[in-house]
Amino acid sequence: MDDHKDDINKPMETAFDRPPKWAQEAIWYQILVERFRNGNLSNDPSPSTCQNALIDPLPSDWELMEWGANWYQQTPWEQGTGLDFYRTVQMRRYGGDLDGVIDKIPYLKSLGVNALYFNPINDAPSLHKYDARHYHHIDVTFGDDIVGDIALMASEDHNDPSTWTWTSADKKFLKLVDLLHQEGMRVVLDFSWNHTGNNFWAFKDVEANLEQSLYKDWYITKFRNDPKTGETKFDYEGWYGISNLPELKKIDSEGKIAGHPYEGNINTEVKKHIFDVSRRWMDPNGNGDLSKGIDGMRLDVAEHVPLGFWRDFRKFVRSINSDFYLVGENWWTEWPDVLMDPMPWVQGDVFDAVMHYQWFKVARGYFAQPNDRIDLVAFRTAIDSIYDKYEPHTAQAMMNLASSHDSPRLLTSFFNVNKYKFHCKPQEDPQYRTNQPGEITYHKTKLFLLHQFTFIGAPHIWNGDEMGMRGADDPDNRKPLIWEDITFEPETQSANSDYKYQESVAFDKDMFGFYQAVITLRKSSPAFTYGHYAFVNLDEDHNVLAYYRYDANERFLIIFNNNSTVTTFDLPLDYNKFQLVFQYNGDFAAISRTLEMPDYSGLVLKCE
Repeated sequence: MDDHKDDINKPMETAFDRPPKWAQEAIWYQILVERFRNGNLSNDPSPSTCQNALIDPLPSDWELMEWGANWYQQTPWEQGTGLDFYRTVQMRRYGGDLDGVIDKIPYLKSLGVNALYFNPINDAPSLHKYDARHYHHIDVTFGDDIVGDIALMASEDHNDPSTWTWTSADKKFLKLVDLLHQEGMRVVLDFSWNHTGNNFWAFKDVEANLEQSLYKDWYITKFRNDPKTGETKFDYEGWYGISNLPELKKIDSEGKIAGHPYEGNINTEVKKHIFDVSRRWMDPNGNGDLSKGIDGMRLDVAEHVPLGFWRDFRKFVRSINSDFYLVGENWWTEWPDVLMDPMPWVQGDVFDAVMHYQWFKVARGYFAQPNDRIDLVAFRTAIDSIYDKYEPHTAQAMMNLASSHDSPRLLTSFFNVNKYKFHCKPQEDPQYRTNQPGEITYHKTKLFLLHQFTFIGAPHIWNGDEMGMRGADDPDNRKPLIWEDITFEPETQSANSDYKYQESVAFDKDMFGFYQAVITLRKSSPAFTYGHYAFVNLDEDHNVLAYYRYDANERFLIIFNNNSTVTTFDLPLDYNKFQLVFQYNGDFAAISRTLEMPDYSGLVLKCE
């Protein structure tokens, strides 16, 4: 299957209620730019660009972090604050930027990915950038002229698109989009339409002008007069009570219920601004040349935004580009046990897909065998219950992610036995393991990856997992990437951990090669993208997972011995028609009726 480079310049006419074809064929790679690579030392963050990002002020001796520094070791300036690691780590900046991404396009190409999902890169003071200062500009530390970009932004009427300029950071991003499109890679940006940062231009106007502000109704605000001073004070609602993230005002709603869809909309003026911002990044030249703009959006905390807005949003973006992809973050109904049902958001009128935590929780339960482990029967039952609800095109477009900026890295997730997304960093569990796993964890992880890249849904890689990186939950999953040309100090344990270690940190060529191999396998046949699946009962008593992936032209049998013992069983009657196309942790050169699989091994057979 090719990467459809031509489709980028010639968008398909995708039906309104269907995902674009390219999203069904996507192999996702997620990038957190600040931690990806520092390609331009002249635009590094400074105290001024990070101002007001946190409740804790930056110390006067704050410095940019060394890329290869020991992650859990506090620097002198961090120690001087008197705050613990999990407070000061949020103050860190490493200087990753868009030039770093441009430098590594050949690396991404060699890995084999064809769709990039960027965590927010809108102008914002934090490392994660969900606290936007401006939606319509790229962060000033990602361009070539911080001072000049700030001056350009200050010259605008931010609510009037006719006055918007293109900063050096904006131009750098558009250059990156063009370069990625030339390589056949799609570009998806992450936005939060639920809240801004408290440095957002409209919120700053409300702070300054209070009830006289033109933007007072953009937020959930309350004004009151202080009888002692005669001054007007104002209160506002922050997302989940976080004061740095003021929530945008919802209308025509009886109120949201956490973890569930709800009807309503967003303030009309706010919605217009969001639409103007979206048009800017979709069609930056304003001439209908969609090849110069982004190809989709990942929508943050999607259940906090009313369905009425999402329906209008889909109509708007699809009126510009019928090939535009929308994927929602729809995670917990009741943490840590009940995941959301994606169905209200994937009926064809809201999103094309969701980040598919629902699939991963089940797959981790079987392949990693954690405390919330499941056996083969439970795995098959749970997978069927998930996929039976979806239309085939929806299932194929799901973003099948194993880890991200919001969850532990894949290797660390498989090394630990905690329930999914529960007590998964040393701060929460002193026994949570952050050191290098043993051999069995690597075997289980690779078997899982073989499943991820041979099953229905678009496989996703969190940047660095392919390098063999380790990391607990946020913020430990956001370490700077371990490039081969950078020397890293040995890593030691967290101060919260009840154990000690000192280990080298280096790029894992073997893990990278395995990702390349399963990506190549994924691309080798449309059956892995568009085909059906059917479970096969080869050896249920011994927990051997097997399933067919097939379409009208090809059929593959994928088998996993996810056990610590050798397992022997009979293949189906047409075994002599099987051709070996992939194997892991075994030598299956000779395929016979009775197959002996070593512990923690897997293989893919093509049915002739």
